[in-house]
Amino acid sequence: MNFKTSLILTVLSTFSICSFAQQEKTTQDLTVYTYKSFASDWGAGPKVKQGFEQQYPQCQLNYVPFESSGLLFNRLRLEGKKTKADVVLGLDNHLLQEAIQSELFAEHKVDLSQLSLPVVWQDQRFLPYDFGRYAFVYDKTKLTNPPKSLQELVERQDLRVIYQDPRTSGVGRGLVVWLNSVYPQQEVAQAWQTLAKHTVTVGKGWSESYGAFLKGEADLVLSYSTSPLYHLLNEQKDQYQATDFAEGGVLQIELAAKIANKENACSDLFMDYLISPQAQKNIVKNNVMLSVTSDPIEPHYDALKQHQLKSKVFDSSNVSGEQLKQWISQWQANLAK
Repeated sequence: MNFKTSLILTVLSTFSICSFAQQEKTTQDLTVYTYKSFASDWGAGPKVKQGFEQQYPQCQLNYVPFESSGLLFNRLRLEGKKTKADVVLGLDNHLLQEAIQSELFAEHKVDLSQLSLPVVWQDQRFLPYDFGRYAFVYDKTKLTNPPKSLQELVERQDLRVIYQDPRTSGVGRGLVVWLNSVYPQQEVAQAWQTLAKHTVTVGKGWSESYGAFLKGEADLVLSYSTSPLYHLLNEQKDQYQATDFAEGGVLQIELAAKIANKENACSDLFMDYLISPQAQKNIVKNNVMLSVTSDPIEPHYDALKQHQLKSKVFDSSNVSGEQLKQWISQWQANLAK
């Protein structure tokens, strides 16, 4: 190799290294705190990450998973301004008032007119990315006369029921809101006592509770109205049904939010991407929830959404954290009476 060739190769090599280094510098990390099931291999997270990074190659999305949305929110409050998170994904409307009061979150730039929900959503800090409605799920081949109202479920002692602990589960908190929305306040304590008499167990979380139900340990389990769709579309089983109570059901809206005082252009891109048709399809099918936009997803999901848009729902977005704590304390006090 002569001197000229060597010099040319050295220059090309140096240019290549510099170009690579420059490319590395233009890639911005985006840290998203979320819950474990979203970030897991079988959750919506990996598909959302893949689609987002393909559309925005300048952004590198990194999930930091937590066991639950409650633990996630507590970590954020502990970290305060020192948090490494740019975006949080997995809060819900039960925590909305506490999240607002924390002042940890900034406004996003997403156009809310794109949303299609059972309620009007106007808060510019918290962006809905899916929604559902709590329901009790049962096997129609085993339970031929399911309850038609929450009051009937509470009072019928022939029904074996499983639900989740509201101290550790968002689904459990949904039942607390539900009971306090249906019953007059002077009757709530007695309702918890009556339900306790035919409750098989109060599970720590949704997974173990639903698993116990599938093993035949109860007639009904607190879950989502979308749960039967999972069995139908993924297992080709049509025996699972969700109750559609006369009083209406409690709405759950899952939310994403930007962390305040964090300058990261990828945060705005990610928030906007969450309600794109591609992201919504992945989120709906993997989270087994309903879309927050009017774009078609899948016929079964689309039909259920249209039904729920017309159904009565209880929205807990305006329930204060202090009120929810009082209701949970009341539940706990009447559990063993």
